[in-house]
Amino acid sequence: MTPPESGSDLTPGTREHDLVVLGATGFVGRLLAAYLAEHAPLDLRVALAGRSPERLRAVRGGLPSAASRWPMLTVDSLDEASVGELARSTRVVVTAVGPYARLGLPLARACAEAGTHYADLTGEVLYVRDLVDGCHETAVGTGARIVTSCGFDSVPSDLGVHLLHRHAQEIGAGGLGDTTMLVTRFRGGVSGGTIDSMRTQLEALEADPTRRRVVFDPFALSADRAAEPDGKDQREVMRVFQDDRTGQWTAPFVMAPFNTRVVRRSNSLLEHAYGPRFRYREAMAFGTGAKGRGRATALTVGLGALMSAMSTRATRSVADRVLPAPGEGPDEQARAAGRFRCELRTTTDNGRRLRSVVSAHGDPGYAATSVMLGEAALSLVLDGERLRAGGGVLTPAVAMGDVLVDRLRAQGFSLTVGDDPGTSPS
Repeated sequence: MTPPESGSDLTPGTREHDLVVLGATGFVGRLLAAYLAEHAPLDLRVALAGRSPERLRAVRGGLPSAASRWPMLTVDSLDEASVGELARSTRVVVTAVGPYARLGLPLARACAEAGTHYADLTGEVLYVRDLVDGCHETAVGTGARIVTSCGFDSVPSDLGVHLLHRHAQEIGAGGLGDTTMLVTRFRGGVSGGTIDSMRTQLEALEADPTRRRVVFDPFALSADRAAEPDGKDQREVMRVFQDDRTGQWTAPFVMAPFNTRVVRRSNSLLEHAYGPRFRYREAMAFGTGAKGRGRATALTVGLGALMSAMSTRATRSVADRVLPAPGEGPDEQARAAGRFRCELRTTTDNGRRLRSVVSAHGDPGYAATSVMLGEAALSLVLDGERLRAGGGVLTPAVAMGDVLVDRLRAQGFSLTVGDDPGTSPS
């Protein structure tokens, strides 16, 4: 699907700011602001936005000297007039204000109406579904690229499949068939913001049980749900299993229920270009043999215990005493020690076995995510002529594709694709 060209004028110099970072005083927002202070062009007109002028001053004071003259904007995410003024003042907004289901819709709607490009790092199915229903057609009309999930949710998944698809087309191998992403390396922490997003979605389901149909639909984010299958053959990973390609024992990946839906949305926005046989799943790999099976089983039991603890209001109050609070996250040393590696394997229409790998150093959800979100925002503001034309509620692969691949490679990420060499070490 190629939406029409934008009717709004977002050429440089036509608005007061080029890029605004909303939520700059939060945990991820501070990391993002620091990244942009080091990597954005010096002449890019960047501003910091948040609710507290005092906290904004403190954040700016701790940034590299390039940020010393960045304007500070006081913005209330829930005030439509406030976010409307923000959206009209800038070419691009990148927001780290979550949970997005509670705090994101007014801004996204204002950006869609103003023809302002938008990037976030949400991992909330209900939020993206509401965004599609409420903003997509408006954004198509104005040309605003509303790009969700530009962090570890869901850039490795989305770009990994994008690489497989592009390579299969280049070598004449046809469409993609059964495709599996295995997270073979993951070292990182959990922030209070992530926990708060999980809590918000669970509370939404308690308030309106009918929304469970959205959460549990493998095609919940499809651009055309009626054109999709019933979902029963989508191979959702809910248990320990042994991967038939690598022999590794795997456990459910906590981000898979969101990432898989983003990948399927990309396919639907591209008019199912990945092929009629495309099926997608994600899991965490723990190695072969009894040791690998034991580790996979232990994680599965642990995830089940966490979800049980978060599933009701009474048990959530107990879990909240030990889980990180909003605004908290891994320290600098832990973020630097983190890393991830995602391996995606597929079999094409002509039987060719392909593999793509997306990996990087740095805590996946924070150090690496600040790079992914920062480069997505810079792409929206600097690479307009190279990006896919038109607006809408888009995914990273559809909105930026190879442009974001190139940007991440330039920042030390490894994104590779080619024939599958076989079993990889854990």
